[in-house]
Amino acid sequence: MNDYTLAIFLILFASFFQGTFGLGMKNIAPLKWEAWWLIQSLVAMIVVPVAWALFVVPDLFQVIQETPPYTLFIAAFYGLLWGIGGILFGISVEKTGISITYGIVMGLAASVGSMIPLFQIEGAFEQPSFPIILAGVILLLIGVGITAVAGVKRDQLNTKNSSGNKSIKNGVLIAVTSGILSASLNVGFIKAGPVSSLAIESYNASMQNASLASWVVVLIGGFIMNGGYALFLLIKNNSWSSYKVKNSKKAYFWAVLTGTFWFAALGVYGQGAALMGNLGPVIGWPILLGLALIISNIWAYRAGEWNNARKPFKILLGGLAVLISAICLLGYANY
Repeated sequence: MNDYTLAIFLILFASFFQGTFGLGMKNIAPLKWEAWWLIQSLVAMIVVPVAWALFVVPDLFQVIQETPPYTLFIAAFYGLLWGIGGILFGISVEKTGISITYGIVMGLAASVGSMIPLFQIEGAFEQPSFPIILAGVILLLIGVGITAVAGVKRDQLNTKNSSGNKSIKNGVLIAVTSGILSASLNVGFIKAGPVSSLAIESYNASMQNASLASWVVVLIGGFIMNGGYALFLLIKNNSWSSYKVKNSKKAYFWAVLTGTFWFAALGVYGQGAALMGNLGPVIGWPILLGLALIISNIWAYRAGEWNNARKPFKILLGGLAVLISAICLLGYANY
């Protein structure tokens, strides 16, 4: 198996985790959201990334210590921006519903997170694969849009309640902001490239494993925002007692599993992107999010979320077909 085939396989594997981790969010009760989120964030952004990185890069902390402070700051800063995007996602869901929000955020996160790294490559417009990548990203946006329309039509069949126009307009603006900021996660991964390079050049780490050191730095910023917001709510709502509530073992289990799956997606994606070379984050990121959207809808179908919604489901299948075409095109772009 050559490096490119392995890279595609790793990103396919990562998309399973990315499309699956959200199942855990259905198992928050009886914990308060902020109590559950603090545990999940700690596992996803600190415990698992650091443990995994230390296992494959034993000199991890020495590598970070030798990295220029500005590199550490800018990588963590992009992680912080992504964290803001995640909080805005939750606010948008309350105003517009999950289908509209998810469609906007996934589309923008995939496209912006792919285009920014591409334009930072010297001579990006002269790259032979540039037109193919651009076509793939546009096709991906169309596919995400179609799946979002399907979700909206399904929700209209399942509920008679709808938000006012003002709430929806505000929610869409928040979702757009969330999508753009969510792309920062991939940009931060690229900005943390010098961390990986140092691990490879000075500490003999493999290119594949060194990518994990980059995530540790980026997710420090992510945890500052996510963990900090959860702590703020715990203090504001005085909900610390939630940790002592009875029959909460299942919620704790899902918090840990969700956090593990969430970083498994990023960790494996980073390994695959590293093997792809300079275009790895450009091509791998939209493939990851596009496949994750497909997988999450498969789980939704199995859970019965598309029951009694025959017409919207047909629209969904059309959107998924477009997404698959986009993913194949993006995969071909770096072949």
